[in-house]
Amino acid sequence: MLVIGLTGGIGTGKSEVSRILRELGAEVIDADRVGHEAYTPNTAIWREVVDIFGERVLGPNGEIDRKRLGAIVFNDPQAMSALNAIMHPRMAGIIRERIEGLRGQGVDLVVLEAALLIEAGWEGLVDEVWVTHSTGEQVEERLMRRNGLTEEQVRSRVQAQMPFEERSRHAQVVVHNSGSLEELRREVEALCQSKVGGKVG
Repeated sequence: MLVIGLTGGIGTGKSEVSRILRELGAEVIDADRVGHEAYTPNTAIWREVVDIFGERVLGPNGEIDRKRLGAIVFNDPQAMSALNAIMHPRMAGIIRERIEGLRGQGVDLVVLEAALLIEAGWEGLVDEVWVTHSTGEQVEERLMRRNGLTEEQVRSRVQAQMPFEERSRHAQVVVHNSGSLEELRREVEALCQSKVGGKVG
């Protein structure tokens, strides 16, 4: 079984590559979804987050309100570090269990889609790292069109991330998403063919 860690900056096409790999038969673990599930009331992570940040981060149903929590941590590097110190190791444990469960099912290809794969220290969970890349202009255009962000908002989000040059130093594969969706699909299919012999399952 091959485990790919798929990462990349905002607007570079991670989700699109993940979707193509899923269509080719890969099992995809979405780290963002794992994070959402971890915020369910009365889980170990939920209790730790509420202990540190208080009930002000809870929504009406008792779940952690990501917007409220985000408003605190995005403006306070210490608060962000405290949250990451809770989330990253515990999420790694959940992801590891899921990978091992899929290994037990005889799955050929697993993709861990995680924007913060490198920052979270999850490289040890995967066999190789794939990084998606697009030009700055393309990222700007996609985010303004898709997310309705202003040019200034796009720049501040991009600048807050690990630069591509640094991210690519951790990668075994760079997926170039600078053309059409059809070109991206062909590139991903060729990579899949070279790694696991094409369609998997």
